[in-house]
Amino acid sequence: MSERPYVIDEMISAKAIAARIEDLCRDIHKSFADTEKLVVVGLLRGSFVFIADLVRELDLPVEVDFLEVSSYGDAMESSREVRVLKDLRGGIEGRDVLVVEDIVDTGHTLSHVTRLLLSRNPARLRTIALLDKPSRREADFKADWIGFEIPDEFVVGYGIDFAQRNRNLPFIGKVRFT
Repeated sequence: MSERPYVIDEMISAKAIAARIEDLCRDIHKSFADTEKLVVVGLLRGSFVFIADLVRELDLPVEVDFLEVSSYGDAMESSREVRVLKDLRGGIEGRDVLVVEDIVDTGHTLSHVTRLLLSRNPARLRTIALLDKPSRREADFKADWIGFEIPDEFVVGYGIDFAQRNRNLPFIGKVRFT
């Protein structure tokens, strides 16, 4: 891929993200207050920062597992073909599960993952996404909890990348090509 020069304009500050995670965790706690253990499933790679901050804020017994799926590769547009690259290590049958996604764009990834995990018979399965772009939705899917609704912009930071770069930014930023 030839590198086009770009700049990143901050959209959502690290402080705003932290405050929103606190709010989300209060809601999640209410939904899962009676759980013996909540299996928090992070969708790699984009959710790793979000899941780390989320589980540290949750006042519940949690187990963390990861599922790696791909529908983008290094592109800016979804291929709409969801491939499982790494499956869960543990079973989820009869267990409470929270699926953590970085961003819901077309909805194909989270829709596919939810169907896959529901086929494994969890007791309860809920979804959370840090970011939601409803204007891009193609699949009929809405996460149970959303951190922020954003416009149709290509974003990076807080675990989200552009061609494997910019994951380490502490904020969410919009990519603007120069």
